[in-house]
Amino acid sequence: MDTPFEILGLDPDADEDDLVAAYRERIKAAHPDHGGSAEEFRRVRTAYEAIKEGYTAEDHATDLQRAAEESGAGEEREGATETERTDSAAAAAGRPEGVRVEYLSYAALDDFGWTIHDDDLFEKAAEEDLRAEDYGEIFVSPRDTLLEAAQEHGLGWPYACRGGACANCAVAVVDGDLEMPANHVLSSEMMDNGIRLSCIGTPVTDDMKVVFDIKHLPGLEELRLPPQQARRMSSD
Repeated sequence: MDTPFEILGLDPDADEDDLVAAYRERIKAAHPDHGGSAEEFRRVRTAYEAIKEGYTAEDHATDLQRAAEESGAGEEREGATETERTDSAAAAAGRPEGVRVEYLSYAALDDFGWTIHDDDLFEKAAEEDLRAEDYGEIFVSPRDTLLEAAQEHGLGWPYACRGGACANCAVAVVDGDLEMPANHVLSSEMMDNGIRLSCIGTPVTDDMKVVFDIKHLPGLEELRLPPQQARRMSSD
């Protein structure tokens, strides 16, 4: 298994500037929009976050030694079938199941002067050192709503009624699709523009990109519950 430094193609003694430069180069190449894959994109971002959080050259050396020891033990499994080896690798990697959703906070658009219609919006977000609560990816299990998945991943996305009766939880679907069992709130124009309610919406595509906390988009403010009522419904 590659170490975070190996994934980024970075020397363990590299400084902060080298880390950022290596991350931006690798994340651009790994992004699905540029011929990469969701799995590689996740590996690169996870590696970067690990180093930012304190993964050191000593950790790198320890992991290399452990990998060398495990490779010897792995030779004993040369007679295993390809399916067994693949299943074992997937289990070891802890690869999540479900629909991959790349998310971005609307507040980040304001901070960087981006618009929701930028073709390379999520590529630009991937290159910035955004906080996990503003940008990242989650995996939505079958039958879970998008909001449920966000909360399971520890994200504090806005919501109120949880029943599709307000627009506090609205998101803009930039890529993919989010299916709602009913719609009594959003106008047909909003639906045509990709606005969906995350509290009742379930992904129906393998990958999605959404912008959340879009309360300032035209027409949504009057569909939101006021703060006091939202807090009361959230605690029910």
